[in-house]
Amino acid sequence: MDAVIPPEKAYFRISEVSKILGVEPYVIRFWESEFKSVRPIRTKSDQRLYRRTDVQELLTIKVLLHEEFFTIKGAKRQLLLRKAARNSSIRETNLREKLNAVRKGLLQIQALLKTSNKAE
Repeated sequence: MDAVIPPEKAYFRISEVSKILGVEPYVIRFWESEFKSVRPIRTKSDQRLYRRTDVQELLTIKVLLHEEFFTIKGAKRQLLLRKAARNSSIRETNLREKLNAVRKGLLQIQALLKTSNKAE
């Protein structure tokens, strides 16, 4: 991905997102209608304001459609698979951390038992 999201900004107007992605605003509006993971905030004047996460998601969608040549349906499926993989990875990391904490606790108990057996 060649596009760079300015770090100092939290919200982007559609014209800015269009420049970042290198696609026309109507393409972004179409992707927004197709991919429910992109939900910009609407101002009182009904302008779209895209969060950084929306822009990142749109960048991913652009890569899937324009570089990896997925269909809309295939890109939706790919996004779901990637989200599931991230969630699975997070769950595995949390489980691993919990198991390490249990192991550490068991080793501490084992050390206490060894020292109390020596004292007897």
